[in-house]
Amino acid sequence: MSNQAAKWLPAVAAAGLLGAVVLAGVTLGGGDTPDRVPADAAFVVDSTASVLTVPESVPNVIGSVAMAAPVVKVPLTRTLSKGLAGDDVKLVQLRLTELGFVPGPADGIYGDQTITAIWAYEKLVLGTASNAPTGKVTPDMWDQMQEPFVVQPRRPNATPNHTEVYLPEQVLAIYHGNQPVMITHMSSGSNEQWCEEVTISPGEYGNRDGEEPLVRGECGISNTPGGVFSVYRKVEGLRQSALGGMWNPVYFNYGIAIHGALNVPLQGASHGCIRIPLNISETMQELMGNGDQVFVWDGDHEPEAIGSPPPTFNWIDPDYVSTSTTTSTVPDTTTTVVDTTPETTQGPVSTPAPVPTTTLPSTTTTTLPSTTTTTLPSTTVSGGTQAGG
Repeated sequence: MSNQAAKWLPAVAAAGLLGAVVLAGVTLGGGDTPDRVPADAAFVVDSTASVLTVPESVPNVIGSVAMAAPVVKVPLTRTLSKGLAGDDVKLVQLRLTELGFVPGPADGIYGDQTITAIWAYEKLVLGTASNAPTGKVTPDMWDQMQEPFVVQPRRPNATPNHTEVYLPEQVLAIYHGNQPVMITHMSSGSNEQWCEEVTISPGEYGNRDGEEPLVRGECGISNTPGGVFSVYRKVEGLRQSALGGMWNPVYFNYGIAIHGALNVPLQGASHGCIRIPLNISETMQELMGNGDQVFVWDGDHEPEAIGSPPPTFNWIDPDYVSTSTTTSTVPDTTTTVVDTTPETTQGPVSTPAPVPTTTLPSTTTTTLPSTTTTTLPSTTVSGGTQAGG
């Protein structure tokens, strides 16, 4: 593990946990509609049912810790919010890191990364509605934060390293040996239908055998299914897929991935992927490995009761008309990809409907001297939405 990943490991001993998970396989359900031309006919859906057993005992995600002596608390004399600085801010950052949250370096400056960590804390620990965290630390909240407790997994007997996604809270937690090594605010699917022009990098679903980025019109449903899944593929850097742009994606359910994004609002805003703040996406990818289980809670059922359903697959937009005569190539910054998805029987292949095109009149282009601009990605904590997986 790199020093970058190791710096997030919390110095907390997890309490004893109960529960067992019996995972005998996966169940895949259909996602296509007969009158729609699938965007990737190579998707194969295995309808064979298998058994997933819900544990008899499910630990609460917040566990108490027995202390030999009372905790000596440090009082907070003001409410902490964005832009403030001081030793009190540093104490909050250190406590958040100890619990497994990711407020950034303990520099005593209350910035955007500390705010998103507080969002996650409010939603997961305090039970604040997913769209209503304040991002502030009040004296009472700091007093509670100093109580002896740990964040613990609901599935302690999963693979040694695993990830738990809590859709109602919009929080994601990565566990190593039942200890949280990253707990973060996230944004999942918006559950809305969409139709738009997409750019698909070579190797992504819909362009898996291509050598150049593919631009076309697709439609889809922005849902993030609950269930039990496994990581099967990781790609470093920026990728463009039918679900949008993704930084350092970790795939666990067909084209659905956990990935970094510039905008991670308080409401579900993705096309089905799970967005996390861009500045921690590289560390997230280092902390997750192929074969790690991913449990997704939808708020209604335990993941094992749902199985392993695929997302609703995209379909070709029958009304799409290209608005340009040129294709912008998105640079790929990828490394060797290890895909552990087993080969399965090819499903029925549908021939995509012809896509109408419009030929624009030619124009004269004046070429100006080229300039090189380096743009550094920045993370925003605003509540807006942005195209992305």
